[in-house]
Amino acid sequence: MKITIIHGANLNLLGTREPNIYGNERLEQLNQYILESFPSIEFDFFQSNIEGEIINKVQAASLNSDAIVINPGGYTHTSVAIADSIAASNIPVVEVHLSNIFARETYRQVSITGSKCTGTISGFGQYSYILGIKAALNLAKKGND
Repeated sequence: MKITIIHGANLNLLGTREPNIYGNERLEQLNQYILESFPSIEFDFFQSNIEGEIINKVQAASLNSDAIVINPGGYTHTSVAIADSIAASNIPVVEVHLSNIFARETYRQVSITGSKCTGTISGFGQYSYILGIKAALNLAKKGND
């Protein structure tokens, strides 16, 4: 089983950007936490601040992964193009967020990308990724049955 993890805009700044909202752990620590939590799963980790690169990764992952877990960062609220790439995907896509986007600024409460995902999980810090991966694995297994 292979899961592609896509970290979007500004997630390379984890640990230093607004730690009161996003936590103190760096992106590398988050990736390590994921690897340790699922030792039997193959992961492809990707981070970009560039919308087109994220779209390219969604398209590529649709061809060579069993599922995608994506945190588009700020593109969540603005990117019809990323949403379209998710909609075109033929594998489960789960959107995750460290913070509870529904308890934040009004403009953050709308997820354009999430509307095209199989499901969305937010507000549990790093554990949002764990929950998202568990959901993605369950969906991928059902799809392979």
